[in-house]
Amino acid sequence: MSAIEQFREQTRRWLEANCPPSQRKAIPEGELVWGGREVAFPGDDARVWFERMRDKGWFCPDWPVEYGGGGLSPEYNAVLESELRRLKCRPPQINLGIWMLGPVLLEFGTEEQKKALLTPMTRGEVRWCQGFSEPNAGSDLASLKTSARDAGDHFVVDGSKIWTSYGDKSDWMYALVRTDPAASKHTGISLIVLDMQSPGVSVAPIDLISGKSAFCQVFFDGVKVPKSQLIGPLNGGWNLAKRLLQHERKAMSKFGEFSLPTHFHLLPLVREYLPDAQGLGEQALVARAVACAMNEQAYTLTVQRMGEEARAGQDVSGLMSIMKLVHTEQERDKFEVLLDVMGYQALGWDATAFSAQQQAITRGWLNSFALTISGGASEIQLNVIAKRVLGLPDVK
Repeated sequence: MSAIEQFREQTRRWLEANCPPSQRKAIPEGELVWGGREVAFPGDDARVWFERMRDKGWFCPDWPVEYGGGGLSPEYNAVLESELRRLKCRPPQINLGIWMLGPVLLEFGTEEQKKALLTPMTRGEVRWCQGFSEPNAGSDLASLKTSARDAGDHFVVDGSKIWTSYGDKSDWMYALVRTDPAASKHTGISLIVLDMQSPGVSVAPIDLISGKSAFCQVFFDGVKVPKSQLIGPLNGGWNLAKRLLQHERKAMSKFGEFSLPTHFHLLPLVREYLPDAQGLGEQALVARAVACAMNEQAYTLTVQRMGEEARAGQDVSGLMSIMKLVHTEQERDKFEVLLDVMGYQALGWDATAFSAQQQAITRGWLNSFALTISGGASEIQLNVIAKRVLGLPDVK
């Protein structure tokens, strides 16, 4: 038996022994575990799964051991991911820092920053939010106005960020700020990290049509940020932001691989609500559902192939925009099919007449529109694909 197959066998045995059966099911919306200063668990099994994966170093299995990671090579990490999928293991924690900021720190951070910021991520001790979009700088992110004025040994930050997911519950933020207002809009931006408990930071939740307030607006009024919390070069934040967004799109493109609450398997629901499809209309719905499921499977296989190409040393960074675009548009199409299959039962809002699953599907359908905007709107992704993947010229 090869070394990698031995690792697969050991990993399989460890997961079967350490992942409680209750953590091998899709996660209801209220049972997500977010890493942070005050981690809340929906039950003892979730706590056990969190602690065992944390102590194993498998919150970040492919990060270096010296920062609390598992030290796995890409090949071995791929084995771990496949075994997690096989058992349908829930993510032991959700942490935007691990998905997005962490890889950028590994590439661009100083040794002091890596030790100070990465290790708490690998322990699930800090909850991160992203401060990019502003009221007048969404798709045109480089137009941001939040300023960071040089005040000697620190910056003074003033301005506002919007659509900040869970800004009201996060411990730290990674943010783009303007450090040179005289420079061109792409070259006067820096990337900083800041403690959300800093004096001058205030947060206001934003109500959404889906019935929950994941998004917030964050205000900065004379917030002092030590210069040691500048990531990468001064005024060099735009290149880091592009790198970070690649990791965000990669994370969003993989949402369907694990048991996240935003993901619903289509065909079992079709069988539940149309057990005996009769007539041309119902049969046409079944055909649409099958086509969606086939597209979803094709997408999953493509993601796996991209992973193999990346492990072989090929550059797949430009394809992240394609995968993010395809996945979010496929999810929206899937919910449209579900609405037609389930009829009024896909429009449930409260527990008096609708099941928890039906209510979740309603909110998932509404949220599917937001996913085509977050992480870069579909229209922006099409521009990125045209320019950076296909090499097409700008139209003057």
